[in-house]
Amino acid sequence: MCSESHVVVFRKWRDTGTVIALFPELPSDINGWYCDSYEQIGQHGGADYHGVIQHTTPASAEVCAGLSRELTGIGYNLKPIKRASYRHHERRREAARQFRYPQTT
Repeated sequence: MCSESHVVVFRKWRDTGTVIALFPELPSDINGWYCDSYEQIGQHGGADYHGVIQHTTPASAEVCAGLSRELTGIGYNLKPIKRASYRHHERRREAARQFRYPQTT
């Protein structure tokens, strides 16, 4: 199991009430435009962080408990936050740059 913590934002879709976990520091594309996300149905995928925020509401601890347990069970060390800051998004973009331009020594 990884000791690195994973910053996560839990949100609830307005139309279905299902919960989505957004990982604002983890890129899902080579440019870092999209963050990694996870839902119980569909599991991992890329997400437009700001688009998801517009179509969801904050998820309470009770609502996201099941998804949190599932993520912990597959190896995530979760660090829940309410909203991602510029710093979180910049970390995602930097991680994507590392994919595109790996440092060789």
